[in-house]
Amino acid sequence: MIASSQVDQGGLEAVSGVDRVASLTGVRAFAALLVLGTHAAYTTGKYTHGFAGLVYSRMEIGVPIFFVLSGYLLFGPWVRAVAGGRTGPSVRRYAWHRVRRIMPAYVVTVLAAYLIYHFRSAGPNPGHTWIGLLRNLTLTQIYTDNYMFNGYLHQGLTQMWSLAVEVAFYAVLPVLAWLLLVVVCRRRWRPWLLLTGLVVLALVSLAWMVLVHTTDFLPSGARIWLPGYLSWFIGGMLLTVLQAMGVRVYGFIAVSLAIVSFLIVSTPIAGEPTTSPTGLSEALVKTGFYAAIATLVVAPLALGNRGWYARLLGSRPMVWLGEISYEIFLVHLVVMEIAMVEVLGWPVYTGSAPALFVVTLVMTIPVAWLLHRVARVRT
Repeated sequence: MIASSQVDQGGLEAVSGVDRVASLTGVRAFAALLVLGTHAAYTTGKYTHGFAGLVYSRMEIGVPIFFVLSGYLLFGPWVRAVAGGRTGPSVRRYAWHRVRRIMPAYVVTVLAAYLIYHFRSAGPNPGHTWIGLLRNLTLTQIYTDNYMFNGYLHQGLTQMWSLAVEVAFYAVLPVLAWLLLVVVCRRRWRPWLLLTGLVVLALVSLAWMVLVHTTDFLPSGARIWLPGYLSWFIGGMLLTVLQAMGVRVYGFIAVSLAIVSFLIVSTPIAGEPTTSPTGLSEALVKTGFYAAIATLVVAPLALGNRGWYARLLGSRPMVWLGEISYEIFLVHLVVMEIAMVEVLGWPVYTGSAPALFVVTLVMTIPVAWLLHRVARVRT
C-alpha cells in the first residue's frame, strides 16, 4: 500500500510510502520480531528458566513499541494542525483509513485460523465457537470475564488482545485530541500546557491498575483494556509534541537507557512472566517501565536523529520486514504451532526457543508477504 503521507500510518500496521521515515518502518520489524521471540520462548517452556525466562517474557515489549508508534503517528496531524494554525484532520477520513488499514488482513487471518483449527486440535480452545468467531472478528473478545479460560480466547489468535486495545485507542483518539487541544489549549499552540495534559492523562493507566487490582466489580478481562495501557500510547503522543517543538535526542543515550531499563524490568520487580501481573506493585512497575522503554526506543527516530541507530533500522532488510510486520504479527502464532508440531515434532513446552523462532520466521515471512499483497487496500 502506498501511503500519501505519514499521517495515514499506524503502529501495528506497517505502511510503505515515499515520504515515510524509513527507520520508523524498520522499528516495526524490530517490534514484531520481539513479539515472535517471546512467543517462541513461551511455547518451548522457557519462561520458567529464572532470569533468562524473565528476559524472554519481557520481549513482549514489542507490543508497547507498537503502541508508542501509534500514539506518535496518529496524534501528529492534530498537533501539526494546531501548531500551524490550521483546522484539524477529518475524523471521518481518519476513521475510514483506520478501518481499511487493519481490517482486511485481520478478517482473512481470523477466518483462516478458525478454518485451520476446525481440522486440528492444539489444546483447550474456548473461543472456537460461533460467538467466539463474531467476537474475534469485531475485536471485542477481551470485553468479558475470565477471558483467558472461559471467554473467547482462540488458539492462534491469542496475540489479538493487543490489536483490540489498539482499535480502542483509535476510537478514543479524536476525543483525546479534542480534550487536549480544544478544551485545555483553546486551539492555540501551547506546547508546555499540552505536555502537562499528556502527563496527567498518562496517570490514568496507573489509576486503572489500582482499580482493577483492589476492586472486583469489573470483569477480570478489564486488566487488558485500553485504560491500563494508555500511558504507552501517551509516550508516542508526547514525542509528537516534542518533535513539533524541535527537540532532538541522541540515539546512543536513548538506546542505552532503554537497555538498562529493560534489564531492570526483567527482574521479579515487574512480577511473574505474564501479560498482567497479579500484584499491584508489580503491575505499576511494569506499566511505567514499559512506557519508558518503548518511548526511548522510538524517540531518536521520531525526533530526527540520523545516527547509527536510525541507519540500522532504516536499512533495506529492516524496512522490508517492517512493511509486512503487521501481517507477521497476525499470522505468526498459527504458523508457530504448525512449525512446532508438524515441522520440528516437539511436544509443547519443550525444545529450543531460538530454533523455533528461526523456523517460524522462515515459514511466516512468505505467508505474511502473500497476505500483505492480497489483503492490502491500495490507494
